[in-house]
Amino acid sequence: MKPPVFLPDLLPLYYRRLFPFSQYYRWLYYGGVQKNYFQNREFSFTLKDDIYVRYQSFSSQAELEKEIQKMNPYKIDIGAVYSHKPNQHNTVKSGTFHALEKELVFDIDMTDYDDVRTCCSAADICSKCWTLMTIAIRILDRALRDDFGFQHLLWVYSGRRGVHCWVCDEAARKLSVAARSAVAEYLTLVKGGEETVKKVVLTDPIHPFIRKSLDVVEKYFTDYAHEQAILGHNKSVDKVLALVPEDILFILDKCYRRISKVRRHLRNGDDKKQQYFQEEIMLQYCYPRLDVNVSKGVNHLLKSPFSVHPKTGRISVPIDLKELDKFDPFAVPTISLICEELDQPRTGEKESEDKKEKENENNATERRKIRDYKRTSLAKYVKYFDQFLDGIACTWKGELLKKSGML
Repeated sequence: MKPPVFLPDLLPLYYRRLFPFSQYYRWLYYGGVQKNYFQNREFSFTLKDDIYVRYQSFSSQAELEKEIQKMNPYKIDIGAVYSHKPNQHNTVKSGTFHALEKELVFDIDMTDYDDVRTCCSAADICSKCWTLMTIAIRILDRALRDDFGFQHLLWVYSGRRGVHCWVCDEAARKLSVAARSAVAEYLTLVKGGEETVKKVVLTDPIHPFIRKSLDVVEKYFTDYAHEQAILGHNKSVDKVLALVPEDILFILDKCYRRISKVRRHLRNGDDKKQQYFQEEIMLQYCYPRLDVNVSKGVNHLLKSPFSVHPKTGRISVPIDLKELDKFDPFAVPTISLICEELDQPRTGEKESEDKKEKENENNATERRKIRDYKRTSLAKYVKYFDQFLDGIACTWKGELLKKSGML
């Protein structure tokens, strides 16, 4: 798929009037608790004609804004916080430039589910297979919060076919490569390449983490299996039956090869080694498929929130978990839509809200203009991002008070 025709024309407008720079800087500045945390952060830009520029870094929000508005990147990636300013990496002593910290990140791509979805393939998605992303977020969010104790998780739609998670707790940002690998391995259940038929193998007793993941899968599996027609065609039935133990298949007559029959025979059996095949099938079809290399490396780059996807034109927006089951990737605003919305006349109600807000801001010590994104479909996503940042700010304030000796 080629980039949208008008992307070069719209990006300057987007970066000049719509990109939420203040919230963006507030996030990556992390309250200024650690000196040079923002200044030593790597950014990379993908420019027109796939020109790739790494090791960009900025001293302030104003400098970041100025450079992005100058270069108008088709895509922005965020990297690690380094020992030195990334844009000076060629001038520091050899061997001293290295990645120190970064958010613990997860990347889930729909293409990794191609062996178990029948509606779409490759980069294509639809409402039927998007359920897999919903399940992935539910499972991983619960595990990261309950099993690891992380609190500040930012889930972001990639803009095309997947989701990203940024775990922003200080403890997560300081994790070593070994610790990141351990977390990623703990969360990985589907294993094996294209040649591997059975990719989930459970042992008795089932680990509590897997049991809780199954609880999530079971809520969605019946509807998902029906929509995907995983037992609706001979080919798809054979794919399911390839995951059933041979001794169970042996007792079934060919004309009764259906999961319900297999289930009944299994319940009446005594072989405990085979008792979890139903669960294994559900997990193989629906459990999150992680790109573990993204999570393991501290210096790995990941697409930035509010970047424009260069193929679809959709904005990479934060996902509100309170509305997760209602999230529709096709309803996410495109750069074309929000640029058009800037030119639309205001309704009386919105004009009144803007006037009231402007009066309040005029009376504030620091006068700020009303951001143009508030006039577009991007507003609700920025609002959720603000709420997320307010949650992290509580930890920043606590750290700053400790440093000042007031706590």
